[in-house]
Amino acid sequence: MTAIATSLQNTDLWIGGHYVPGANDQIPVLNPSTGETIATVANADEKQATNAVDAAAAALPAWKALAPRERAEILRRCFEQMTRRAEEIAQLISTENGKTLADARGETAYAAEFFRWYSEEAVRARGHISVSPSGKNRILAQYEPIGVAVLVTPWNFPAAMATRKIAPALAAGCTVVLKPATETPLTAYLIAECCRDAGVPEGVVNVVTTRKSGPVVSAMLHDDRVRALSFTGSTEVGRTLLHESADNVLKTSMELGGNAPFLVFDDADLDEAVEGLMVAKMRNGGQACTAANRIYAHRSIADELGRKLASRMGELAMGAGTDPSSGCGPLINADAVSKVDALVSEAVGDGAEILLGATLPKGQGYFYPPTVLAGVQASSRIVREEIFGPVASIIAFDTDTEAIDAANSTVLGLSAYIYTKDLQRGLTIAEQIESGMIAINQGLLSDPAAPFGGVKQSGLGREGSQDGMLEFMETKYIATKW
Repeated sequence: MTAIATSLQNTDLWIGGHYVPGANDQIPVLNPSTGETIATVANADEKQATNAVDAAAAALPAWKALAPRERAEILRRCFEQMTRRAEEIAQLISTENGKTLADARGETAYAAEFFRWYSEEAVRARGHISVSPSGKNRILAQYEPIGVAVLVTPWNFPAAMATRKIAPALAAGCTVVLKPATETPLTAYLIAECCRDAGVPEGVVNVVTTRKSGPVVSAMLHDDRVRALSFTGSTEVGRTLLHESADNVLKTSMELGGNAPFLVFDDADLDEAVEGLMVAKMRNGGQACTAANRIYAHRSIADELGRKLASRMGELAMGAGTDPSSGCGPLINADAVSKVDALVSEAVGDGAEILLGATLPKGQGYFYPPTVLAGVQASSRIVREEIFGPVASIIAFDTDTEAIDAANSTVLGLSAYIYTKDLQRGLTIAEQIESGMIAINQGLLSDPAAPFGGVKQSGLGREGSQDGMLEFMETKYIATKW
């Protein structure tokens, strides 16, 4: 087992403010840059999941009753703790996830910002008072914390996906049980330590890791004390969890899969479009639900865009995430490499032209090279499915209507990108794109102050902004008169 540079004190389950051993076996955590085991974490069973709910339920009354300003101050200290340990967190993310240090540092700053944002929002859960139309009654509406929430997060942004859920839940007055992905659990335990050191009371934040995600999460969702589920992951798993949540009629927030179109129109600044693509496509090596998956370029500029993009992506050095010179880290595991390689091979078999990459490297680690394909067929599987890798697929179009129809030709609708020098044209097209989030002339969407979420089968609800806190609250209406 190779050593990792972190002061993380323990990798047992974090329940009720204490480290608790898991079941008999341990879960190995691998460094995708080398394939080597870097640590092991506890493996929870259904009983231990129930114990975590016990702790969250016991802590709920006091946390719920705490003054919003006091919760806000604690969340602010969580931000300060993460900021103080930012480099340690980034190094840990880069080690267990494989993303480049630049990406990991950016994620750490972004993740910490959710604690700062919701420290400010915690005091702003405003209700309203109005007069009934008859004039006889007053209508009082106020927001209350929903209760114990189960949070299920993925491996691709192990810090940001955790804090994007923990921070608004705590700001609302809820207590939580976090179930992080087994590929990247260390970051979750380090965030739990930051919360503890910031003064989050025992039992308010609990973390359980498990090999048995289905049974363990199901046990929590069928516990009557659990009232909400927030999940980020694939649409397929999301459907299953929605079925599970229906049994107890839980409030659900779902941030599911994406298949983002990136539309480059004939009047676009191609150099700006390429730089935007480098962010939208290559963030975390393409392993992001918001990643540009389908690049639609007007036929008149498609060839030039392809050449420029291949040149720019060809500058990226492929290497271990923790290597400061690396511009493209590994994929998360061997299965991910096999999937990306199969998608690229099928696209080439369908007639796509390779402008860059598409050859599996030799050596250790789970690497796939930055790849650019031109002339990709709309019917290819690489267009219909999330790539989740450093592969840019370029498809030519002739008219605005054709581009819009192509962008909307999926059951998913999380994010989309538009490049044009004409803002009116961009806004007009944006209104016709079936997506929860759209960026015009920029490659980055995410912001703690913005409502993050999708339409169609990309999810339910929103994270970030005030909307994210309201996902963990219920509206209480009181009828009275005076």
